[in-house]
Amino acid sequence: MAGARVSRRGLLGGGVAAAGAAGAYAAGRAGAAEPSSASGPASYAFRGEHQAGIVTPAQDRLHFAAFDVTTTDRDELVGLLRDWTEAAERMTQGGYAGEGGAVEGDPFLPPDDTGEAIGLPPSRLTITFGFGPSLFDDRFGLADRRPASLQRLPHFPADDLDPAVSDGDLCVQACADDPQVAVHAIRNLARIGFGRAAVRWSQLGFGRTSSTSTTQSTARNLFGFKDGTANVKAEETGVVDTHVWVGADDDAAGAWLADGSYLVARRINMQIEVWDRQPLADQEAFVGRTKGEGAPLGGTREADLPDFDAVTGTSPTIPVDAHVRVVHPSMHQGAQMLRRGYNFVDGTDALGGLNAGLFFIAFVRDPATHFVPVQNAMAKDDALMEYLKFTGSALFAVPPGTQPGEHVGQALFA
Repeated sequence: MAGARVSRRGLLGGGVAAAGAAGAYAAGRAGAAEPSSASGPASYAFRGEHQAGIVTPAQDRLHFAAFDVTTTDRDELVGLLRDWTEAAERMTQGGYAGEGGAVEGDPFLPPDDTGEAIGLPPSRLTITFGFGPSLFDDRFGLADRRPASLQRLPHFPADDLDPAVSDGDLCVQACADDPQVAVHAIRNLARIGFGRAAVRWSQLGFGRTSSTSTTQSTARNLFGFKDGTANVKAEETGVVDTHVWVGADDDAAGAWLADGSYLVARRINMQIEVWDRQPLADQEAFVGRTKGEGAPLGGTREADLPDFDAVTGTSPTIPVDAHVRVVHPSMHQGAQMLRRGYNFVDGTDALGGLNAGLFFIAFVRDPATHFVPVQNAMAKDDALMEYLKFTGSALFAVPPGTQPGEHVGQALFA
């Protein structure tokens, strides 16, 4: 929407122009919206050193999609990434997916935007792109540029994976405070990709299960417990540099990924009805925290550090198979991950139970050291595994952010 074209919200005369830190509206853009919270920006900039949607304060809603590339032409793939970059930048700033908008242009041709977000603010939309291991086969001449860490995730013990909701050549993570804004983003990127890429699987999420900023309170998962208390926070820049961002010297083949990250996605179905019949004391023992405050067992506050040496009577205060103990960084050479998971409820199953759980997303510097050992430990020792079933799995390399004039992943194709 260049020049005098109005934003999708401006079409209905909404709001005064808003400018947030790292998220001001583009010059000449009419209309804007108030932020979703008094202290937050109305929108986040799409371009920058890192892609938005990683250390960005986690929004309330998610639409995640994995794509299979259907073209075998390298130039068409690059063209797709260029088109996606331009559309994503427009949509994150409250604009239409295409320059023509949803209600202008040739009336005998499909519009450049599907229109369901007309009148809606940007809702802090972020759009994050990633590349799967399968993109680096022999179709596009990228085999020698695949980082060593970009391998299909192993089949972990107790996995019950559905291939239809696993893996993919490309991924797009759209997060926003309005579900319709997130869905609009994925819908339009899929439309733009027609003939070049097709949706392989997708997942809607609500109620973030992790806090990625110290400004956010800890959210709860569908078991009713606070989730991600010890999650990496954006303000911990040293921790983020060590555990989230790929270093320039990490991998010669993957030098293009420097300042990017790896995205781990795991679809975890929770056995809700079985869990709901467990006594409170057992639930807390399985997790290793109190259900109300979220304090580690033996502590009083959520922020208290777990004391794994504490004993109550003759038994550890925090059981040896408690989730908090099994996955704690101290049990994994200090490895940490930045989680951005979401709850999901996808109706009911054939037995009338909730088809619900956690869509786990984590950003890590190296999945082989930051994620795989933790997942193996969970599968072997975690008491929560009796109530979890892993049904989907994927790994993607998330390239660094884009600068003006660049498209996402440009360094990979240089």
